[in-house]
Amino acid sequence: MSSEFDHAGALARCARGEHDALHQLYVHEGARLLGVVLRIVKDRGMAEDIVHDACINIWQRANSFDPAKGSARTWIFSVARHQALNAIRYRDREITFDSNDPTEIDLDEHFQHSSVVEDAFDWQTGQRMDDCLHQLETERRNCVLHAYVDGLSHAEISAHTGAPLGTVKAWIKRSLLRLRECMA
Repeated sequence: MSSEFDHAGALARCARGEHDALHQLYVHEGARLLGVVLRIVKDRGMAEDIVHDACINIWQRANSFDPAKGSARTWIFSVARHQALNAIRYRDREITFDSNDPTEIDLDEHFQHSSVVEDAFDWQTGQRMDDCLHQLETERRNCVLHAYVDGLSHAEISAHTGAPLGTVKAWIKRSLLRLRECMA
């Protein structure tokens, strides 16, 4: 099935400007790309638009694929997943929090799209990430979640939490280092 299709060859042909290569790639992987994106965004129309945009992105960035960093098929699906997660992030920026205490966020109540995060990882990785997140101090954990789940900028997080911008940046940087160590 998918092992018979030459994904790397199709990407190389896309990089050379061969339109037929993108068409073949879409014919071969389009349904699976749509399935992956649909699982993330939970809206068929939006998923179809994202797959279209992902194909354009794949076409435009095909020359940036590096086989030394992974398989072509993984790269293709990664482009689509990132496109879907970005769409969710931008869509969800309009969500406002009604928490009286911005330093205490109940993940189950306020992060309505936690399933997106869970879908992005297998269960065990998600559980490890959750355990590592809970090792962080509440304010720092919330800053990381605001940045990477809600898609807020550092300035927006600073305004939301009332913490100085430099402090927010430092908390996020140090927290990411701690998460990386914890997940290793």
